[in-house]
Formats: sequence, structure tokens, C-alpha cells
Amino acid sequence: AVHLLYKGTLRVLLVLLHDFPEFLCSFHFSLCDVIPPTCIQLRNLILSAFPRTMRLPDPFTKNLKVDLLPEISQPPGIMSNYAKVLEESGLMKQVETYLRTGQDSMKFFAELNDRLVLPAARVKESGTRYNTPLINSLVLHVGIKAIEQLNRDQQNGKTDNSPMRHSVQLGIFDHLASTLDAEGRYLFLNAIANQLRFPNNHTHYFSCVLLFLFSEARKEVLQEQITRVLLERLIVHRPHPWGLLITFIELIKNPRYKFWEHSFTQCAPEIDKLFDSVARSCMNPVGSENASASQLGVVNGSAAPRSS
Repeated sequence: AVHLLYKGTLRVLLVLLHDFPEFLCSFHFSLCDVIPPTCIQLRNLILSAFPRTMRLPDPFTKNLKVDLLPEISQPPGIMSNYAKVLEESGLMKQVETYLRTGQDSMKFFAELNDRLVLPAARVKESGTRYNTPLINSLVLHVGIKAIEQLNRDQQNGKTDNSPMRHSVQLGIFDHLASTLDAEGRYLFLNAIANQLRFPNNHTHYFSCVLLFLFSEARKEVLQEQITRVLLERLIVHRPHPWGLLITFIELIKNPRYKFWEHSFTQCAPEIDKLFDSVARSCMNPVGSENASASQLGVVNGSAAPRSS
């Protein structure tokens, strides 16, 4: 029964991706909030949606300058109330105060991690210690505030307008990545990866955040977990979100990240073979990721038929 439910849900999402992609674009946050972390292909289908009026740049284009794409400066439309959980938890006021003033960082960070943990009574039913919707809400809200600040700085003529310049928003992400335990960090990194979609300023910013966290990681376990979050979304059947592809390609191709020098890429023959296979498919793709949902969608290993 569960298998049939999953297969049916997959087919419904394929139809939406093919015929109503704007719906998935607008409500990706709410949909990802209710999809279990293990249902990776379902989540990929939602995050692969892009407006029908947009023509996706080929992520495999040599020397693709993502930051120069005209779409990369535009915000995506989000119809979900992504801040609702943050407001209901009572955390919004603290977050807004810290983002506005940047003061009492030690007190704010000391309380932040504890606020993301569920009460003991809800842990069993949720299957995790952490309030996943709250983490998702926090990550998107802080990211949007960071983008708004970058836009204001650009309008005011500030020269240092790099997405990864030091900011209170980036400080929150760096704190969570370095202090959460393995379970919490995995959910946090997934919340970031959920914003790697079609070309827009959210995709660009959160891609930069992931690459920054990888390059500035003080422990290799964080780099390994970032790689896991990206890789497990790439090894399932297509389609793969555009932002996911450009982030992983940048990670393995840019020498500044020294990706292939890390021990976790060669810790076992089967892992080495897996990385080699994924790298080859990213460097030398057989087909374009721009194909329609019906062409790329897969149900139980077979291509979904194109609707007439």
C-alpha cells in the first residue's frame, strides 16, 4: 500500500512538473516541509520546477558565469508563509533583533540551538530530535534578509557586495554548521539545499553559502556532510534541480575547494567508484537537464510517458 501511495504521488508530481510548474515553484517551501528526508526523488521533482517562460541555461556549459546570468538577480515568487513557524515558535523576535543590531551574539547563539530542539514528548512521533519545519523557516528567512541587505548595499554604492562578505546572517549559518550535532547539521544543510532551484537570487545566494561553508569548514566532517547532502540528491533518478547541479559542478571543478584531496572521497573502493561515476556524469553529461519533466521523470526505473 505504501509503495502504491509513493508511486501515485510521484506520478502526480510529474504531471504538475510538466503542466503546472509554476505551482511547484510557488509552493516548494510548503511541499518540502512535509516530505520526509528519505523521499529524495519526490523533493527533487518539486525543486526541479521552473517557470515555463524561462529557458534554463545549460549547467554543463564550459566556464558558465552564473553570477552574470540576468535571471540570477531576480527573486523567486514564494506563496508559502515561510515565516509562520518562526513566528509561532516565538523565535522570530529574537532573530529579527539580532539581525538588526548584531548585539549580544553570545546570548543569542547560546539559546538558538536549544530552540531548534523539539520537546521530549514530540521526539518519538516526529522521528527526530529537531523541529525540522522551524529549521527550514529559519534558514529561508535569514537568507532572504541577507539578500535584501545585499541589494540595499548595492543600491547605496558599496563596493564590497560579495554574497559571502561577513554579515550577521552568514554568522548565523556558520554558527549552526559548526555547533549542531550530526543530525541537526544534516537537517540544516538540507534546508539550504532546498533553495537550490532554477536561476534566481535565492539559488545563487544559498549556493554561495554551501560553497562558503565547505571552504571555511574547520572540521572535515562538515565538508563530508555537505557532500553527502548534494550527492544523495544526484544519485537518484533525474530530474535534478539546476541549482544543485551548478553547485556540485563548482565544488568538484574549482581547485580552491580541493575536493578530491579530502579523505572521504577515497575512504573505500565503492565510494571512490561512486564519486568517479557522478563526476563523469557531471563533467560529460549524456543528455541535457533542460528536458521536460515527462522526458526526465522516472517511475520505478522507467520513463514517464509524455502527456499529449
